[in-house]
Amino acid sequence: MSELSTPSVPSVPSAASVPSAPPMPTLSELLRTFRTRAGLTQAALAEKAGLSEQAISVLERGTRSRPRMDTIRGLTKALDLTPAEADQFLTVARGKGSKLPRASSANPSAVADSIPTPWQLPPAAADFTGRAAQIDAILSVLRETSGTSSTAVGLVAVTGMGGIGKTTLAVQAAHKLAPSYPDGHLYLNLRGYGPGQPMTTADAQRHLLRSLGLDARSIPEDVEEAAALLRSQLAGRRVLILLDNAADVAQVLRLLPGSAGSAVIITSRGSLVNLPGARQILLDALSESESVDLLAGVIGQDRVTAEPDAAKIVASYSGRLPLAIRLIGGRLAARPTWPIQHFVDLLEDEERRLDSLGSDETGVRASIASSVRFLEDSDRDVDRQAARALPMLAVPDGSDVLTAVAAAVLGVSVRRADAIVERLVDLNLLESVAPARYRFHDLIRAYGREIADQVLTSAERDQCLARVLRFYIAVGWASQSLTHPTSPRLPLATVHSDDVPAFRDREQALRWVDAEQRNLMDRFRQARQSTLAGSALFPELALAYFGYHESRRRWREMRELNDGAVALAQRHGRKQTAAWLQHDGAIPVAENGDAATASEGILVALAMFEEIGDSVGQARCCSSLGYLLGLLGRVTEALEYGEAALALSRRIQDVTLEGVSLIAVGGMHDRLGHFERADEALALSIAMAEQANDSRALFKRYLNTAFAHLQAGRFRDAVPFALQALNVVEQAGDATFQSESHHLLAIAYAAQGDYAAATAHIEFGLPLARTSHDVEREGRLYAELAKIDAARGDRTSAAEHLDTAIRLLHNSSVVYEAHAREVLELLHKGEIDNYVFTAFSI
Repeated sequence: MSELSTPSVPSVPSAASVPSAPPMPTLSELLRTFRTRAGLTQAALAEKAGLSEQAISVLERGTRSRPRMDTIRGLTKALDLTPAEADQFLTVARGKGSKLPRASSANPSAVADSIPTPWQLPPAAADFTGRAAQIDAILSVLRETSGTSSTAVGLVAVTGMGGIGKTTLAVQAAHKLAPSYPDGHLYLNLRGYGPGQPMTTADAQRHLLRSLGLDARSIPEDVEEAAALLRSQLAGRRVLILLDNAADVAQVLRLLPGSAGSAVIITSRGSLVNLPGARQILLDALSESESVDLLAGVIGQDRVTAEPDAAKIVASYSGRLPLAIRLIGGRLAARPTWPIQHFVDLLEDEERRLDSLGSDETGVRASIASSVRFLEDSDRDVDRQAARALPMLAVPDGSDVLTAVAAAVLGVSVRRADAIVERLVDLNLLESVAPARYRFHDLIRAYGREIADQVLTSAERDQCLARVLRFYIAVGWASQSLTHPTSPRLPLATVHSDDVPAFRDREQALRWVDAEQRNLMDRFRQARQSTLAGSALFPELALAYFGYHESRRRWREMRELNDGAVALAQRHGRKQTAAWLQHDGAIPVAENGDAATASEGILVALAMFEEIGDSVGQARCCSSLGYLLGLLGRVTEALEYGEAALALSRRIQDVTLEGVSLIAVGGMHDRLGHFERADEALALSIAMAEQANDSRALFKRYLNTAFAHLQAGRFRDAVPFALQALNVVEQAGDATFQSESHHLLAIAYAAQGDYAAATAHIEFGLPLARTSHDVEREGRLYAELAKIDAARGDRTSAAEHLDTAIRLLHNSSVVYEAHAREVLELLHKGEIDNYVFTAFSI
């Protein structure tokens, strides 16, 4: 055959010629030789191989020397290579031609292809569900893209609690990435959180280096030398490494490649945020739909379709944890005759729930326990404290836990509590939902309570709750000192704490309690069911939160905290506390429209204050009776009580009480037609609030003056005072009182027949009521709007608004609900012709 008939193709040298063999050809040289022999231009080869012309160009220029596996296959087919040529092309493309193992006397003919290509990934889960965003995030970082280059190693850290599906996700992503890493895939379980002891760095290095073809005898014992050797072996290759179940960053740092090309996915229950250059992916629980889909993938879609509600409950009880769902699915799959509802019944008992989710080392309990054991076995004191803290922090009810509450539970400083809870977050045993606010996964809370029952006595658990109540009481007093700085209740405080947040103003204090209100009530109810039920903490808790409840119109919570508190205070000899609680207990009753019952309660409180000689309490009761009896139409009696309150307040020189009493007196003079005397008393009360620079008192006095004028039929006179009240609370940014002001203005305009202005104020007030979660006010505004609609002749809208009002008022005010039903009945009878002002409490 002529020398010109076929271009000479470089070949791998034989062992006999090794001393004088020419160097192994590069990928660019081979590709150019094969393309020239085939008589193809770069463009023609690109079209035939299904590649871009740019891809062929960069390979031939040597700019890129590690093509993807599908690129190699496409070029091999397009160039019509023989099997020997294809092997040679593949060897060079994988970067093995320049890495011939050193010949030894035992094996002098060893060549590059004797190095094994590792394919160690575990199989991907057939029932993998959801996590599309997380998969995309991993692929976006690690998937090789033609024509791009980087000097950085691709790193992704997948973290989350045990059983959340980190390994399953990582394996799924790794299989999708496989074509981008033709030089192999390494998998190593570092056992950071069990089973057994964590793998040492040296053992991990030996495992990886052996997988890359090195003889164990050639691997240095020194971890730094071994790390350098590992980096050398990975240099120039594209290998994907999955390091599963890492303990921490220190365990993986010496296992990473040193140059671009290879990539690493690391999973860990612990935080890996200090791993340089790694994309962090924190796994949360599955969504409800993903959880149900996963269950269907295990037990079959037909069973889930037959019991969709039970499947959703299973998802909820499993905490939407993939491990738990698979365990439940496995048990149901093995018991095809079991309805899903039967398993729901098993899971309903929280104390036994973990028993239904696996009892061996593959179960949920064992998964959580291994994380706790990691902390227990740590050399760090804060880790061991965190392990001991977990069962104690699981004791209180509530959706989440503040750092300050954690400090109270643990009996440590806030600073120390912060270090402890953050360590639990690092191990994904707690979730950080906001600054200084944390949350347990349901199953971790169940585990924590299970351990608490084993290691804490009943008395120790109840003392945790007692410390939480004391903290809340201290916060309540701190809040009340800002909302009601002259409150006569403040001197009755016995519980204080240095760990109470430093509120800068009234609104910040109220917002803090807003955010914590649900937890507070959950823990209050929990403590009421414990051995603390007879504690003096309960009446003080109720009294401490008077300021918050009154400011936010939280009448339902006020009633609940006050329930039984008077008798409890009396039992502990706290007579003043008992009298104030008796007085305050009438406020929600009055605000919900039952002035008669409220006045009876105030009369009892008055007698209690008289018995202990408390003039301040007596004066407050008298002013309250003046207001309530006026609502009942007993104007003469009301005026007598108002004047008694005024005399008492002046005698004890209490200017706050004097101002309140003047409002009561002025209102009754208004009702009796003594307008000059009324205006004089009301104006003096307002002036006193202005002089004291008390914005809350000023608002109340403007509003009550407007209301007094409404009751007296002075509708036009009421408007300017209601507008002044609105202006004060708009400047303060208080949505609750703004809604109240708009309600009063709507009444004032409607009473004058200005229905357009009245409707406008209702429409302003409704979103404000919703913002402040004042369901009762929202319901009453709808009822008021219905009355206005009826007066305008729009009976259809009136009926719709009354239906809404009744629904909202059903669980918030019996009296106002009954009034709305009354109006609806009159509407159906066609007996509403015009707007009628109803003198309910505003």
